[in-house]
Amino acid sequence: MVYFRETECDEDTLPAAARAAWLAWYDTTPDTPCIAICSTSQGDDHCKGCGRTFDEVQLWPEMTPGEKRATWRRIMMESSAWRFNRYAERVKEGVADVAVGATGDGASARP
Repeated sequence: MVYFRETECDEDTLPAAARAAWLAWYDTTPDTPCIAICSTSQGDDHCKGCGRTFDEVQLWPEMTPGEKRATWRRIMMESSAWRFNRYAERVKEGVADVAVGATGDGASARP
């Protein structure tokens, strides 16, 4: 995406080498922004913990790497979720990598 100077792209139309490089980088990133404090389960439209919408939390396992990356980019640009301020220490300690099932998405880290 940097090569084409784009913030988002259609992952299916990337050249094979660029897609392979991007997926190799993607595999080094945390899969889910969850910090095990999910306010969507309490009825919020946006999770106060990670910043994802209710639909993003529910559909996370079905989302493509490109869709997940777009979500990560949005929540990082907004920086309003607790993972970026109030509970930033959880991210530093790696709690997000070991918390399983708190969001209902069942995925906390790649195998």
